[in-house]
Amino acid sequence: MPTMIWDLPTRLFHWLLAALVAFSWWSHHDHLDWHRISGFTIAGLLVFRLWWGVAGSSTARFSGFIKSPGAILAYLKGEAPGAPGHNPLGGLSVAAMLLALVGQVILGLFSVDEDGFESGPLAKYVSFDAGRAAAGAHEIVFNILLGLIVLHLLAIGWYAVRKRNLIGPMITGRGLIAEGAAAPMMAPVWRLLVGLALGGATFGVLFWLEKTGSAF
Repeated sequence: MPTMIWDLPTRLFHWLLAALVAFSWWSHHDHLDWHRISGFTIAGLLVFRLWWGVAGSSTARFSGFIKSPGAILAYLKGEAPGAPGHNPLGGLSVAAMLLALVGQVILGLFSVDEDGFESGPLAKYVSFDAGRAAAGAHEIVFNILLGLIVLHLLAIGWYAVRKRNLIGPMITGRGLIAEGAAAPMMAPVWRLLVGLALGGATFGVLFWLEKTGSAF
């Protein structure tokens, strides 16, 4: 019988982040105001996910899917038992994408365009040259992120060929787990509220800096 594997916050984070990354790509040339708002929202989502990776449900916690090289090797050899959630290799992919996104957002906050007319809300704290360097690195990291996304999609396709649906559980939250495996533990609501407050505060501070041009 299908078991709840992915909690609602994790699923909403996943799909909102996918939509916002696509929107950020679309808006990065001619709609910079919207691009920045999208970036601030992604920043809030990432802060929430970092909290949820420590305090969230068991399948959302970093400790549940970021494994040692030995554990990854054992999984590749077929020696590791199946567990609900990300497998060790998939967990490595998720961690890489989150790191790339954190770097992408931070660089965007300090970026300055070549004319100095458009900039992130924290660009005032660095020199023009540093802001231009951040903008260049912002583009490079996005290309790295695209590569990671392509690998992610290829992995989903590979599992689909092997008749294992990864998309359905990320929509419904439910999936099959190995016989004898413990069902994932869901986090209490108060932890969700803390995460939402942290993410919302992150968005609010960045939006305020953007609109007012104020310094801390």
